[in-house]
Amino acid sequence: MGGVWGFGVGGVVGGGKARRLPRVVRERQMLDAAVRSFARHGYQAASMDEIAELAGVSKPLVYLYLNSKEELFTAVIRREAQALLGVVAEAVVGRGGPPDERLWAGLLAFFSYAAEHPDAWTVLSVRARTQGEPFAGEAARMRDEITAFVAGLIGEAAREARGGGGVAGRGGAAVGGREVEALAQALVGSAESLASWANATPGVTAKEAAATLMDFAWSGLGNLMKSERWSPR
Repeated sequence: MGGVWGFGVGGVVGGGKARRLPRVVRERQMLDAAVRSFARHGYQAASMDEIAELAGVSKPLVYLYLNSKEELFTAVIRREAQALLGVVAEAVVGRGGPPDERLWAGLLAFFSYAAEHPDAWTVLSVRARTQGEPFAGEAARMRDEITAFVAGLIGEAAREARGGGGVAGRGGAAVGGREVEALAQALVGSAESLASWANATPGVTAKEAAATLMDFAWSGLGNLMKSERWSPR
């Protein structure tokens, strides 16, 4: 079989001695290569030949492990989404301190991941969303999870600030989950846009991006917690 397909038992291209790497290692190599290729070229233009070459394996081995280009792209989106959600949750869950410090920790983790994994961020923020279904749905699920997580932080901050009540609504009355959800949507949307801008702008660090969003968002949220709302004149 190795002579027909171009790889041996361990999946090494050519006729050399096969390296018996575990399947999980081989799959990680393929997914790493796929992230680079999809980020550079998009889904349609990405080449399975290039992905195989970047991974150091044969193209038939990529198909053997991951079945199709569509399944490979889906696997990439899911892996990178889980990694991003994981680092944000790890930075915040179980962390003590005031609500603004927990939000800061989550934002810093978010921007740091986007900065340290620019190809992964491009796949999640651009490639998956513009390709249509089923890929856009995968990206939407990731965004929903992040938004729900941020909404929980905002709701927790509001309860602490108001002694167990909610965020102050118009006229001082506490509002329900819809406004908290709206605030979370606004914050996540701002974070996504700012992360893409920071990655494309030389010299902007993850810490600077996170601080910018805290300056923009927390000042407003802090006033909101004190029932200080903007209203048109």
